[in-house]
Order: sequence, then C-alpha cells, then structure tokens
Amino acid sequence: MDSFMSSMGTFFWNIINRPRLKDVLDIFFVAFIIYKLLMLTRDTRASQVLKGFILLILASWLSSLLGLTALNWLLMNVLNNGAIVLVILFQPELRRALEHLGRGAKLERFQNTRNESDRIITEITQSVLSLARRRIGALIVFEQRTGLKDFIDTGVALDAVVSGPLLVNIFEPNTPLHDGAVIIRDNRVIAAGCVLALSDSGNLSRDLGTRHRAGIGVTESTDATVLIVSEETGIISMAMGGKLTRHMDAESLHRMLADVYHDSTTPTLSGIWSALTDKVQSWRAKQDEQ
Repeated sequence: MDSFMSSMGTFFWNIINRPRLKDVLDIFFVAFIIYKLLMLTRDTRASQVLKGFILLILASWLSSLLGLTALNWLLMNVLNNGAIVLVILFQPELRRALEHLGRGAKLERFQNTRNESDRIITEITQSVLSLARRRIGALIVFEQRTGLKDFIDTGVALDAVVSGPLLVNIFEPNTPLHDGAVIIRDNRVIAAGCVLALSDSGNLSRDLGTRHRAGIGVTESTDATVLIVSEETGIISMAMGGKLTRHMDAESLHRMLADVYHDSTTPTLSGIWSALTDKVQSWRAKQDEQ
C-alpha cells in the first residue's frame, strides 16, 4: 500500500510540476480527439465497445501499478492486438469522421439567387403539405457538402428543375418511382427511386417504418437533410445528423428549407468570381453605350 501511495504521489507531482507548453498542447489534442470520438459514437453500439476498451486500458495501468505481472501481460497483449479489431468495429464511425474532415473542400456548387431559393422553398413546401394531407408517403433527400453519388446511382437519373407538381407526381402511388427516395442537389432533382441504407440504431421507436429508418440512415453517414412524409399518418418529419424531428407544420417546414437554401447562397470562390465578372461586363456595356 505504501508503494502504491508513493507511486500515485510521484505521478501527480509530475503532472503538476513538470509539464511544458508542448506537453499542455499534447494533452489538449489528445483530449480533443477523445472527445470527438465520444461524440461520433454517442448513442451507437460502438459506444459500448469504446467504453469496454477504456476499461481495458485502465485495468492494464492498474495491473502494472500493482505489480500483477500475469494480468498485465494478458491485458497488454489484448490491447496491442486490438488496434485491428477496433478499425473493423469502428469502420462506420471512422468513415464518418473522414467525411467530416473532407466536407469543407467542396467549393464548386451552384449558387441560387434569393428569388430562386424562395421559389424552390415554396414549391417543396406546398408539395410536401399536399402529400401529407393525402397521406402519400415521401422521402426527399437534400444533398449538402457530402456527395451522395453512391445513392444516386441506385435510382433513376432525372436532372430536372425542382417543382411541386414533379415531386407530387413522383410519389403518386402505383407509379414506378414512388417507393424510393428523391435526391435534390441545389435547384435540381438529380434522381428518384433511390435506395438508401437503413439506420441500425437501436434507439429508434418501433413505430417508425422503413421510410423513416432509411431517412435517418443516410443522415448518420452524411450531412444530408431529409424530409419524410408518413404514409400511415401523414406526419411530416425531418432527419438531420442521425436525429429525427417529427410533427412539422408549414411554418417549421418553411424554416427548415430556408436553412437549407438560404445557407447555400453563402459566397464561394466561384460565386465571388462570377459576381465580379458580371459587374465588369455590366460596366463595359454601360461604357460602350456612352
């Protein structure tokens, strides 16, 4: 016991008296990585695996501190060979983390004007409310920074301008594309009848059907926003970041679409260059007229 207390005293003395600036930065970065890892695995089955792995690390440290050689040897072998197991177990979370890192690199996007954005918001709002009143199921995915080509390739390519009648017609019962998802990129309906991966979360209500699980599933691995209309109840729901918001009315629906489309008007390098080019051309036209 005296040896244990002495070791603990030395440990805490080193923490308090010896750290330099680079040590503080090192601790900060490690803590940040652990925090992000916890956030990525929160409310997933991987969170239980992570907790078990942390317990193994603590048990290994304690066994070394207490001089339990055999137990420490066993735990260290498990930890040393556990890296490959962790990569396999955390494959969805690692993929999601890498996608988060790469989202900021996509600069070339169509820049909707304010009038065009307002038109699209109105068209989608009216069509979704119409589908909800008639209790026609719908699944509409709005692509953000993370590309959805893998899902687009499972459907039928359309590349059509967003319009209310088009969306209503796609989801009309007994039509070829009504069972799949519609994927919208900026002001275009890129594809319809798309197949999405279902969420495997165990925290979802059993009342939610395949359409809702598919909508939540695509938001767990991408930054897409999804609108879902229940075929049984006509309830409008929104999925974002693996979370589901239900019972949306016209006001909340309009606000959600405004967040999607008005944010897309944020200037990018291509948008700024295009605006400058238009200004120069307009100025030259005025000079020629004079």
